[in-house]
Amino acid sequence: MLLTLAWGSLFFPGLFALSTWWLRRSRPEWTDSDCVMISTRLVSSVQAVLATGSGIIIIRSCKDVVTDRHWLSREYVWFLIPYMIYDYYAMYLCEWYKTKEENRRHSLTTFQNFLSQNRLMIAHHTVILLALVPVAQRLRGDLGDFFVGCIFTAELSTPFVSLGRVLIQLKQQHTLLYKVNGVLTLATFLSCRILLFPFMYWSYGQHQGLSLFQVPFHIPFHCNVANAVLIAPQIYWFSLLCKKAARLFGAPQAKKDG
Repeated sequence: MLLTLAWGSLFFPGLFALSTWWLRRSRPEWTDSDCVMISTRLVSSVQAVLATGSGIIIIRSCKDVVTDRHWLSREYVWFLIPYMIYDYYAMYLCEWYKTKEENRRHSLTTFQNFLSQNRLMIAHHTVILLALVPVAQRLRGDLGDFFVGCIFTAELSTPFVSLGRVLIQLKQQHTLLYKVNGVLTLATFLSCRILLFPFMYWSYGQHQGLSLFQVPFHIPFHCNVANAVLIAPQIYWFSLLCKKAARLFGAPQAKKDG
């Protein structure tokens, strides 16, 4: 546990620092804000790939979705904790450099803007650290490694979301890459952050000989509540992505009609 925490504490901040340094040297025309934001997105994408890969390994290894075990289901959570703490700092650093570029004085307002603009992500990280980590590491006992692996794969959409943010930062919204990435973002977000939950219920039902619709009535009430809490922000974020996609793909047609 301690070794894994230590590796995570070195890996994520170290990758961020190395990426920022390299971008500043290789792209001198980019602002500090560009370099920091893109480095932040790179680290998020790397974490997402590691989490998704770990999740796939766990899912493929657990034939019995309730009792089968895999060491990654606990070890990767310890590796994830330093990332969540680092990401608070990285998000604030992005706001700090944004304020600096706009020639505004750093003050309490900067911190308030950080909290306001990142409130959902801050809440997301806080829930993971204060609720999901204790559940994954202690409260569930020796059961449910398969479902922990499923939750890890929810990160599959993150690299596409990050690439979209980078392209916006570099003012590349007009490119084909941006549109293709938008489609992939919607597809991965829908499949791995929303349809993931029916899949977990279906998998449990297959194990217990229940239909998908019977499963909610045959598992503890708090499991349904936890899943509802987890899926609610995903549905909200997906609705925002859909609205953004509608504007993106509707804009050319609107201009043509006009």
